[in-house]
Amino acid sequence: MKKFIVLTVLFALPIIAYLFFASGKNNFARLPVLTENVKEISSFENLQEQPVSFKNNISVVAFFGSDLEEIKGYTFNLDQEILEKYYSFKDFQFVILVPEAAKDKVRDFVQEFGKIGSAEQWKFVFAKPEEIKAVFGSMETSHSLDENLYSPYVFIIDKDGNLRGRNDDKDHGVLYGYDSRSVAELNNKMNDDVKVILAEYRLALKKYKADRKY
Repeated sequence: MKKFIVLTVLFALPIIAYLFFASGKNNFARLPVLTENVKEISSFENLQEQPVSFKNNISVVAFFGSDLEEIKGYTFNLDQEILEKYYSFKDFQFVILVPEAAKDKVRDFVQEFGKIGSAEQWKFVFAKPEEIKAVFGSMETSHSLDENLYSPYVFIIDKDGNLRGRNDDKDHGVLYGYDSRSVAELNNKMNDDVKVILAEYRLALKKYKADRKY
């Protein structure tokens, strides 16, 4: 009986993993690069005063601004519909750029948000307003930051520091970022695209390991 269970698990896991990634509409296609060389953030620090970098990470990037209380509902959407599904991937990170002056507000926000969701694995990164604007501007999107340095859109940055998204989206044409106010967009588009980019890197790693055997 134990042997049967072990064999079933060994057989089922690869199939489950395949179905998980293959369920995306793009189905293992590369997620298009929309902007190359987004400004690096390694000179900025998180709450623990440690540097955070886009390099060698698949990053979901958000700009929360200085008025965090107003965006709690949208952030909950993002956490529930996207982030919770991918925390287990060691090269996946959620990066939030926030003005340095809002550090105390961030601490309060994390504590309060803990009552409805999970923020333990979020990487709040602090920078001067002009530095945040420079990072946002380097993505060259059709979106903008408001006066509090907030945007409802979240973005996918790959391991090489490139902005990924869609260049043939049926609703927007070019889809630079995903609207955290829309559960439908998070579920139907962002979730699909995160699957695609994770599958892309894992297939590349698998090919690299296979090539090294020869």
